[in-house]
Amino acid sequence: MKKVKETNQYCGLRGKVVDWVEHRFEEGLLYIHVRFVDKTELCWRIATGMTIEECDLSDWKSGDFEQLRVFVRNQRGRRV
Repeated sequence: MKKVKETNQYCGLRGKVVDWVEHRFEEGLLYIHVRFVDKTELCWRIATGMTIEECDLSDWKSGDFEQLRVFVRNQRGRRV
């Protein structure tokens, strides 16, 4: 069986004893705190981002969608 390569290891944490763990939401961020008995703490601050996938002008006069123009097509796309 092939061993999976371990990634994203946090050096200096092996052997630490956890005292408590908490999470909280503040100003649009998720904070995850892991406090160790030696009074050190590991904290993740997690944020999400919002992007515009597409912005278009359409005609619905006939009752069916007819795309007239695309103004934005995600951040990797080009502006028309």
